Amino acid sequence: MLAEIKGLNEECGIFGVWGHQDAAQLTYYGLHSLQHRGQEGAGIVVSDGKALKGIKGEGLVTEIFTEDTIRELIGNAAIGHVRYATAGGGGYENVQPLLFHSQTGSLALAHNGNLVNANSLKHQLEAQGSIFQTSSDSEVLAHLIRRSGFPRMRDQVKNALSMLKGAYAYLIMTETELMVALDPHGLRPLSLGCLGDAYVVASETCAFDVVGAEYIRDIEPGEILIINDDGLISERFAHSSTKAICMMEYVYFSRPDSNIHGVNVHTARKNMGKRLAIEAPFEADVVTGVPDSSISAAIGYAEASGIPYEMGLIKNKYVGRTFIQPSQSLREQGVKMKLSAVRGVVEGKRVVMVDDSIVRGTTSRRIVNMLKEAGATEVHVVISSPPIKNPCFYGIDTSSKEELIASDKSVEEIRQIIGADTLTFISLDGMVKALSQTEGLNGFCLGCFTGNYPTEIYPDTLQYYYQRG
Repeated sequence: MLAEIKGLNEECGIFGVWGHQDAAQLTYYGLHSLQHRGQEGAGIVVSDGKALKGIKGEGLVTEIFTEDTIRELIGNAAIGHVRYATAGGGGYENVQPLLFHSQTGSLALAHNGNLVNANSLKHQLEAQGSIFQTSSDSEVLAHLIRRSGFPRMRDQVKNALSMLKGAYAYLIMTETELMVALDPHGLRPLSLGCLGDAYVVASETCAFDVVGAEYIRDIEPGEILIINDDGLISERFAHSSTKAICMMEYVYFSRPDSNIHGVNVHTARKNMGKRLAIEAPFEADVVTGVPDSSISAAIGYAEASGIPYEMGLIKNKYVGRTFIQPSQSLREQGVKMKLSAVRGVVEGKRVVMVDDSIVRGTTSRRIVNMLKEAGATEVHVVISSPPIKNPCFYGIDTSSKEELIASDKSVEEIRQIIGADTLTFISLDGMVKALSQTEGLNGFCLGCFTGNYPTEIYPDTLQYYYQRG
């Protein structure tokens, strides 16, 4: 569903290059391909071997960077970041990569994820004299690195990473090397590629296709890569725990042309749709998906059920951010700026509407109503994920528990609220089986569905997520 209107957002995407004369340009294109992972801010930092220089801003990649600004970023190495603000809050100071200068050298870092012990670490560091310049949990790592007593930078970084709890995919760059690290559970996707003699790292493999890089492999949980002009070294900063890749990467966040742990996202979603057709069969005339992330699942449902797939809902791709605040009477109609029902397709038809998730329920209600206003005689809503009952602590903004409609309401109650004729969520077992049909998947994080999380959740983090809203 449309992230802008339903409140389900991912924190960010990261991209890095080492050893290419057009590092900044490649990073620009890589970030553009990852724009779906964050639209609130973007930045690029480059290294020319002697110094680090960065440009960042609030807004979209194309709004921040021009040909002139890219030409200012001279160097053979770069890291970049697109951001959606979650626990750290918004504001220019929180836009990444974060860049730090000191007498012993400079350091830039970009982070995808969320640290569940960030507040505890901040309290400790502030008691020791640290002064934080941002409200982002990502800055904690920089302070831990600088306070390490190890002589080599890589050992400083490894020591600092071992203190972190939660989800993190980090790019850490100095004047002379790039370090890439993934948390011990591998909660966030992160892949390594090459472009000629250059190395490329990205949150999603779709970025490799855009810049012409070749995929090499995924970064392993608990692994740190040290990349410099001498090549690449792989080391470990933590023993690999049970792998727990975020299930919502497959359900919603990642682009359909990306591969995660060897599984194509489009294929995974299509399998979920096929599974839904088994679990929720209907006599209907048309299957349609809510653009964009639900289309693959809708195609799978249609194939398995034999009901034709049609474009019953159209997304207006030209609607961007608006600074005009509508009146209350018009705000309810805001969804129609981004989505329209195709009367010629749904009028007089029994419609199966496939969506990826329901968070608050307000957008689902509006879309169901939109289909019925366009003449649909029945609307059967099928969801390719189980009910989201719990917050995510690892970098996905599933809001407070109080705002999650499934946290205290039954499926039947949700059906009545959204106005559907029927409502069916895929079973947890069905969703996992839909993915495990393919090779390369060893485990998932299902915390937002089950309330069972792969890491300890610290009390101050629990308080933040359960009481805000």
